[in-house]
Amino acid sequence: MALSRAQMDARMDEHFGYEQADDVVGVLATLTPDCEHDIVGSPTGPTVGPEGARGFYEALFADLADGRIATVRRLYGEDFLVDESVWTGRAPGRPFGLEGRDRPLSFRLLHVVEYADDGRMKRENVWIDLAAILQQLPQ
Repeated sequence: MALSRAQMDARMDEHFGYEQADDVVGVLATLTPDCEHDIVGSPTGPTVGPEGARGFYEALFADLADGRIATVRRLYGEDFLVDESVWTGRAPGRPFGLEGRDRPLSFRLLHVVEYADDGRMKRENVWIDLAAILQQLPQ
């Protein structure tokens, strides 16, 4: 059974809420056991399942702080959602291999998410505006 737009929004917002709370367990619970997790450009390439995604989220939550996600727009299809958002917060660690030095940071994100019938993500593909990050975190 296909999810409604409201159900997809609720699941995406739940996922973002766990990210904003630095809740690794919560984020991983939004993924199916065989989920493809793909942060485009990541040295690991796509990973499979919540445990495959764990390392990315643990590093992300150590490298970024006080993150807030503002949705710009969403596009919908049957069982998928495309979300354009802006992340804003601080970079106390080494986000994406760059010295953050606790500087403020804001960048665009594009998520392409496919949902399973139970509402969990069976594919999460994330595109990060690395050019904006490089401009804000000169090395």
